[in-house]
Amino acid sequence: MTVRDALLDAVLDALAVLMPVSCASCQHPDRSLCAACTGALQTAELFHQYLTVGAAPSIEVVSALRYEETVRRIILSFKQNDRTDVARALASPLAIAVRTMVAAAGDRVELAPVPSSRAAYRRRGYDPVLVLLRRAGFARGRVLTVVANRAQQKKLGTLERLANVTGSMAAISTLAGRRFVIVDDVMTTGATISEAARAITAAGGVVVGAATLAFTPRLLPIRDIGRSEDYRGAKGAQ
Repeated sequence: MTVRDALLDAVLDALAVLMPVSCASCQHPDRSLCAACTGALQTAELFHQYLTVGAAPSIEVVSALRYEETVRRIILSFKQNDRTDVARALASPLAIAVRTMVAAAGDRVELAPVPSSRAAYRRRGYDPVLVLLRRAGFARGRVLTVVANRAQQKKLGTLERLANVTGSMAAISTLAGRRFVIVDDVMTTGATISEAARAITAAGGVVVGAATLAFTPRLLPIRDIGRSEDYRGAKGAQ
């Protein structure tokens, strides 16, 4: 352990006495994230997928993590239990996915964060994607807004999710001549990203790809960036 690490541990120990905290994943005391759970957020590899819905062109999506086990618990704590103290740790892998997608897309690319609904914002008091982008150091201007109420997605199947979000977003202004990478926290079926892409395209913009913090592996075939294997499953999963 370096002197810097030792000093940081000492500061965190002192803060834990004044403001008791536990790990957002495993509840280990004295740290917002313990060392083991922090390690689960290290991006050893990126996951590259193509998302196709209906007749729309495929959208290239880069994800940093699998949404399962420790990663899932940390993200849920951040989004549902007000654990914004883990935002910086989550922002780091998201930043890697975003930079990878932006680099692949070329020049003059803007980010289009997937917006929270008004109900979700009132419930949380913050927009998760915007918070993560701020922590990652990215410009986080709003491009899209939610214009229609929708049911919570978590209890819906793939086709129900798509039907639920279709028509729910719109651009806040004309986007003619502008190119975008869509950014979201978790991709499950791809319905939300597809709706964001529809809204951007309808406003005259061009979607060059998407980046997410995590994805649900049981529902989407994947290929790891840097590997030569074919996709596990057909290209264009919903």
